[in-house]
Amino acid sequence: MRFTAAEIAQRLQGQVIGDNATLITGFAPADRAQPGDLTFAENELYFARAAQSAAVAILVDSDYKCENKALIKVANARVGFAKVLAIFFPEPAFAPGVHPTAVVSASAQMDPTAHVGPYCLIGEHARIGARVVLEGLDSVGAHCLLGEEAHLFPGVTLYPRTQLGQRVRLHAGVVIGADGFGYVFDEGIHRKIPQIGWVVIHDDVEIGANVTIDRGALGPTIIGRGTKIDNLVQVGHNVVVGEHCLLVAQVGIAGSTRLGNYVTLAGQVGVAGHLKIGHHVTVAAQSGVMNSIPDGEKWFGAPARPSQLAKRQYVAVEHLPQLLRRVTELERRLAALEGAPPKPEPPPPAQPPPPPSV
Repeated sequence: MRFTAAEIAQRLQGQVIGDNATLITGFAPADRAQPGDLTFAENELYFARAAQSAAVAILVDSDYKCENKALIKVANARVGFAKVLAIFFPEPAFAPGVHPTAVVSASAQMDPTAHVGPYCLIGEHARIGARVVLEGLDSVGAHCLLGEEAHLFPGVTLYPRTQLGQRVRLHAGVVIGADGFGYVFDEGIHRKIPQIGWVVIHDDVEIGANVTIDRGALGPTIIGRGTKIDNLVQVGHNVVVGEHCLLVAQVGIAGSTRLGNYVTLAGQVGVAGHLKIGHHVTVAAQSGVMNSIPDGEKWFGAPARPSQLAKRQYVAVEHLPQLLRRVTELERRLAALEGAPPKPEPPPPAQPPPPPSV
């Protein structure tokens, strides 16, 4: 692909500083840029590297100057970076049609623009919208609804009655609508509670590889519009995730918890069931959330606490060894003043045994 700097600027709603006719043939980071490449710089350090690179143009969002390169100035360099990648590396196109190895129920309704790849299964009364892509080995259960431009990468499983909005992307190994983890203890056994609900995923949601989202026990499990879910996340039954949330890798959310809009759960956060997490809440990585969180707060720790409180507690824990030594010394002095035998100093912490010799 070949574009002039002016053509790229027009697509990004930016402006060229320098030669509008600079020919751009690719995109690369500064340390790997070749002649003809566009690179980007979102701060002064990145710009210094980009200015020394072989790239012919730099995407920027500040008033930089460079004698030998065209600059394409945009409102936000990182947003421009995302848009430029889509220009130079467009996603592959999938031709409409059904592969001969696919099994499609006679009662399923499928738009003629949809693509159904090898060994896909489409159940009874499923509805497949316009320009939907099922790449291969995908299973769509009975009465599922797939909105326009939904994209299922290989090996996705949708249990019956799952509903996908428009432009939903499900990466390889995603399972939507499996039974929620619901049991009741009865006469010495864990008796299964039938899970008869479903899952609703709204428009513009992207779900990473090997994510599992359980269907509700009675009603729906809901993922709100624009939410992005990283790989290896588990969402329990009847959870409601608000709009534009970020759930990072290995997050786990227990049943019936509700997340507001613009919530960020960093990697390996665990959230207990039946909680309410407010709008614009951020929870730091590896935190364990045991309580509901009001709007706009930042929490971390296990169990998670408001960030300012948690920071003070972590600092206090760091001082505990020194504090214990001071208390022991004060007790010894007090005992000496009172004529009582002093308490022995606590022994040092035990050292682990050396590894056995080979």
